[in-house]
Amino acid sequence: MPVAVYVFSVCTFAFGLSEFVAAGLISAMAASLGASIEAAGAAIAAYALGAAIGAPLVTALLAPWTDRRILTLAMAVLALGSVLMSLSPTLPVLLGVRFVVGLAHGVFMAVASDAATRLVAAPRAGRALSVVWIGLTLALALGVPLGTFLGSIWSWRAIFAGVGVLALAGAIGLLRYMPVRGQGKPQAAVRAGLRALAHPRMLATAGVGALVSVATFSFFTFISPYLLQVTQADVRWLSAAMLLFGLCSIAGNLFGGYLADAMDADQAALLALAALAANLSGLYLLRDSGLAVVALAGVLGMVFFCIVTMLTLRLLKLAQRHVPESTAVAAGLNIASFNLGTAVGGGLGSLTIVHAGLAWLPLVGAVAAVAAMAALRLQRPRTQARDIARQPRG
Repeated sequence: MPVAVYVFSVCTFAFGLSEFVAAGLISAMAASLGASIEAAGAAIAAYALGAAIGAPLVTALLAPWTDRRILTLAMAVLALGSVLMSLSPTLPVLLGVRFVVGLAHGVFMAVASDAATRLVAAPRAGRALSVVWIGLTLALALGVPLGTFLGSIWSWRAIFAGVGVLALAGAIGLLRYMPVRGQGKPQAAVRAGLRALAHPRMLATAGVGALVSVATFSFFTFISPYLLQVTQADVRWLSAAMLLFGLCSIAGNLFGGYLADAMDADQAALLALAALAANLSGLYLLRDSGLAVVALAGVLGMVFFCIVTMLTLRLLKLAQRHVPESTAVAAGLNIASFNLGTAVGGGLGSLTIVHAGLAWLPLVGAVAAVAAMAALRLQRPRTQARDIARQPRG
């Protein structure tokens, strides 16, 4: 792999830490800023909203810029934003800064995902993409637990300051190793990028990604009360489940890249979606066993990030066919769909708890996974028919 692809991974680690570590620092942040836990929880939503908007829309608006310039600017925003987060005097200031950093997060993930697949030969595109995304999974598996621990015994502000230093190192790495290619796209590419957001093929694939996030996070958002109240496990089982989810996410990310390169991407995605539905069904059926729930939580992390990698690559390939001038925007649409699906999944989980109870959460997720399978399956015949029609005759 080119060195730049590994630099992308370092940068996504920094962004992932900035996004996810807030979940473990909510209590400390609320106490420091004089806010309630519920209000401080908006720090996560503000970031996710920024990422969902930034990935497709801001990426489209920045189309005339070179990839190197866009990526370096995104890291500069993370570096400065992290310092401002560490100095935030009030919760509204913190929320505003996190929204802006979320915008940069969405842009970086979209452009880096697209650039990585173009920096390598086509047969290695899936593995290059998995290297980019592994930074995000490493942040979830290792960075967040460590940042949460240090923030609880030291200072949450110091954690965000540390993210700023890491972001600055990533920006320097980009300037050193990211090749400068061309002068960016013409101004017309902005309009083309915005049109790509409404392309039916792009939207259909993004819809599958959103359903995958709904399936996963309608359960995972509430894994803590599920384990403690439904399974009747103690906090040690919860810690083990969180750690296993993060570690298996790394394996799933790499496995997804391998499968995307080794077999038909749609068939691989359908198999992974079936595994997701089976996994969530197992979480319901084996809910009385702490060991089973912890093990299945790990499998959930692996399957989810496997699907994320495969669907991102699928959407990029569709973009290369249908909107070749807007592939980075297409990647951004995929990232936005996962972020929006995560938010919807949390809301759906809340409604399920209110109207049916905690125990039903995995089954609701399984239904969403089956819906994702059906949505992807409906797209395959049209794709295959088009490919056959394009084949030369005679």
